[in-house]
Amino acid sequence: MTKSYPLTGLRVLDLSRVLAGPYCGMVLADLGAEVVKIEIPGTGDDSRSFGPFVGAESAYFMSLNRNKKSMTLNFKNDDAKDIFRDLVKQADVLVENYR
Repeated sequence: MTKSYPLTGLRVLDLSRVLAGPYCGMVLADLGAEVVKIEIPGTGDDSRSFGPFVGAESAYFMSLNRNKKSMTLNFKNDDAKDIFRDLVKQADVLVENYR
């Protein structure tokens, strides 16, 4: 028997970082939404460098970003901007926590 989740079929783009936004995306993913986290190439989310670490991975980052897909986009690149626009057209929700 396949388990059903209340947000199955919902598509979310997660551009957030550190705590509040990633937590929101985590809850949506835990409830069945397809969440794609978009990070900065090279460094990713700032919280990737927060301890404690399990091997080379930040336990903090991993706990807040579970059940998410992940990709990087360099928004200074026109092709990346086009990819982002296409992703937004397919998304139901956009999560961001920039100032």
